[in-house]
Amino acid sequence: MKERHISLLGSTLLVLLSLANVNAFYLPGAAPHNYEQGEQVDLFVNALTPMLSGNDDSKLKSLINYDYYNPAFHFCQPEGGPKSQPESLGSILFGDRIFNSPYDIKMLESNGTCRTLCKPIQVPPEDAKFINDRIREDYALNWLTDGLPAAEMKRDLKTGDIFFDIGFNLGNDDNGTPSLNNHYEIVLRYHEPSPGIYRVVGVLVWPSSRGGSQEDTDRPDCSGEVQPLLLSETQSTTVRYTYRVTWNESDTPWATRWDNYLHILDPRIHWFSLINSLVIAVFLCVMVGMILLRTVTRDISRYNAIDLSEDVQEDWGWKLVHGEVFRTPRFPMLLAVLVGNGAQLCAMCSVTLVFALLGFLSPSNRGSLVTVMMVCWSFFGGIGGYYSGRVYVSLGGVNRRKNAFVTATVLPTLVFIVIFLLNFFLLVAGSSGAVPFTTMLLIVVLWFGISAPLSAIGSYIGSQQGGVSHPVRVNQIPRQIPPTPRYLQPWASALLAGLLPFGAAFVELYFVMSSLFASRAYYAFGFLVLTAGVVSLTTGTVTILFTYFILCAEEYRWHWRAFITGGGSAFWILAYGLFYWASRLSLDSFSSVALYLGYLFLICLFDFLVTGTIGFLASYWAVRRLYSAIRVD
Repeated sequence: MKERHISLLGSTLLVLLSLANVNAFYLPGAAPHNYEQGEQVDLFVNALTPMLSGNDDSKLKSLINYDYYNPAFHFCQPEGGPKSQPESLGSILFGDRIFNSPYDIKMLESNGTCRTLCKPIQVPPEDAKFINDRIREDYALNWLTDGLPAAEMKRDLKTGDIFFDIGFNLGNDDNGTPSLNNHYEIVLRYHEPSPGIYRVVGVLVWPSSRGGSQEDTDRPDCSGEVQPLLLSETQSTTVRYTYRVTWNESDTPWATRWDNYLHILDPRIHWFSLINSLVIAVFLCVMVGMILLRTVTRDISRYNAIDLSEDVQEDWGWKLVHGEVFRTPRFPMLLAVLVGNGAQLCAMCSVTLVFALLGFLSPSNRGSLVTVMMVCWSFFGGIGGYYSGRVYVSLGGVNRRKNAFVTATVLPTLVFIVIFLLNFFLLVAGSSGAVPFTTMLLIVVLWFGISAPLSAIGSYIGSQQGGVSHPVRVNQIPRQIPPTPRYLQPWASALLAGLLPFGAAFVELYFVMSSLFASRAYYAFGFLVLTAGVVSLTTGTVTILFTYFILCAEEYRWHWRAFITGGGSAFWILAYGLFYWASRLSLDSFSSVALYLGYLFLICLFDFLVTGTIGFLASYWAVRRLYSAIRVD
């Protein structure tokens, strides 16, 4: 049978690759809502967000979100005023601000009837300018019905597939003059699993701008050809909002209703990137493995033969620094703290990706991804403390209490300061994306109440276990270090080594950044998990190779170099982020620029900690194995 000849690695890859296109299943908390005819179908409104227009060369013009009921927009409000809806921690951090709306929608009723949403509204000139500016910046409205976002139906020009693009335009400025969309064609797709039971499986909206008479009438006309509605910036403008609901039966079951939303644009790019990354990683691992195996084996045999010979011969190469290689590096506490926080982030990312890959993070639970990340980060404080304490003791550190305190506080404090500054810019810009004080307080509670105590416990356990045993002793007097080649200088080796992990991930990085900044849905977690695995493997292998090179050059200060070399991909991500800013963003306001650079700094910082930790731990393992294979007097 051919199946018996498939290797274990091939089987694993096939399973993971098949999961890349598998439909996500849902937990019991996301059960379907069964409607009966005439039952109220609630439509909720979310914050307005900037979006990329349909052109390939379009640029994102802002990063500021605005509350739907911001007084400057003058949208119709429900009776009794808007009421905020409960949201998760991740949803709030991502800028969701969900409220009820005045739209009166009942299951399978008022099909095709044009209705007035509220009485005509007077928009003053200063608010008209505000709205026109938002139209020029391609802002989009975001609605929710039965957990599904309202979208526009579009066709993928490369594959021909029909998909739903989340959000729809506030207005239109294709002709150079902004016009406000004041009429909405709402198409609700429903599925009937059993007689008399209906489920919403799709929400589509076609907005249009309808000028002409804006007076209140009992029977508004929503079908005639009229001029677009232009808001005057010199005098007040009357605006009447209308809508029409159309019900369309669909054979799409409730369990797969998200498939149209989670469309992967041109999946061939993902496959090409993944296969290219795998080829690079396999080639690199084979090359490094052969070099190290042949060279190190030959060196060990030569050194052991010299030890057995009667003639006294001087050591050379990496054996020459055997008495220095485990010498305590400079700033051992800082290095241990960075490794501990990197290990905590590694554990958080790994568990989150596994949950996402298996479909536990349903897109209907808004913000579930960020919520799981925050919870995992809090409960994995013990992992960070353990690795920090163990590494600190192994490096010869003695101030264990201070190390435990710094491990639990330095990274959260830095991140909190950056988030606080970014939140200040959001408040100044009047954005709804500013994190509320209560949410900030909850994050502090997660930090002080869960993460910090667990980190202290982990540091205590790691310190009590003692340091990792070293196969060779450290000389009392450090030896002189010869000049190091330029390509082995710390920053040069970091840039050279970081290029390979970055090259394995830059395609997926584009889609992830588009999801973060351009409000694009991203759900290709199968590709993302495999890419993360390739990056980790490549980072560890390249760092071991450069560590071996510097030891052969008689440079025994490898600890910091291994961490910086492993984190070299962060510098390429920073460069790519600046390129993404120049090519895909057109930010005019200082607040948007500050937000983008702040978020980019956090992304690079987290990547530096994660990949630096992988490189350091891989090099530590390799160095211990290398020097335990030789006999030293």
